[in-house]
Amino acid sequence: MTALTTALRDPAEGLSAHVGLRQTVAQTMTLAWRATMKMRRNFEQMFDVTIQPLLFTAMFAGIFGGAISGSVGDYLPVIIPGLVGQTVMTACVATGVQLREDMDKGVFDRFKVLPIARIAPLAGPMVADTLRYAIAGTLTFVTGIAMGYRPGGGVLGVLGAILLGIVAGWSLAWIFTWFGTVGRSAQGVQGISLMVMFPLTFLSNAFVPTSTMPGWLRAFADVNPVSHVISAMRGLANDGTITADLGWALLGFAVIIAVFAPLSVRRFSRKM
Repeated sequence: MTALTTALRDPAEGLSAHVGLRQTVAQTMTLAWRATMKMRRNFEQMFDVTIQPLLFTAMFAGIFGGAISGSVGDYLPVIIPGLVGQTVMTACVATGVQLREDMDKGVFDRFKVLPIARIAPLAGPMVADTLRYAIAGTLTFVTGIAMGYRPGGGVLGVLGAILLGIVAGWSLAWIFTWFGTVGRSAQGVQGISLMVMFPLTFLSNAFVPTSTMPGWLRAFADVNPVSHVISAMRGLANDGTITADLGWALLGFAVIIAVFAPLSVRRFSRKM
């Protein structure tokens, strides 16, 4: 039985005990399981990673394929990795919104008297969200293959691209988690998150080559971490190659986590 489960049965037990790394991991996984159960009972929370990939893949490929690449088939190697990045970013927004909703409903009031690591209520749902990112990436590639996409990187390349999308989602989710801790309401958190999410996804190379953009816009798109992630996905899925963009993407993830993870935990601890 995990330390968290024991504490729920007896809140007074171990209040003064130090929470070690092993207990922190166990408590994080317990809260990840809780978040997974919420997904199962409220399937509408999964629409952004189940229905959206199917809809967006068919819609964007049909609308932009002929104009950008000459045909839908030629556009699929461009748009499929781009849509994986866009869908994962959309799923990240839900992380902060759901956190704010739980805080507003008093879910964390019980945790205040428990001897649990303060990072566990944050990290648990984020671990569970990696399942959502995996579903989004898989369905996007499956939809693309059904439309005629044939990834040159083979199975390993596609799996590598999906894994990179999962890592990207987990890393970028720290930004929206911080929004969830500082926002005053779930609606406010969603509004702020969308204002950040849309520029990061649309002002990138997700849908069109950056060479077609004005100079000032191209300069932003080229340094946008999302552009590096998507370029790395294209290299893995389309060619089975590891490019320099993968290194830049991982560096960007490290910077984001180093900045926003401590900010999120510190802000959350104040509320706990």
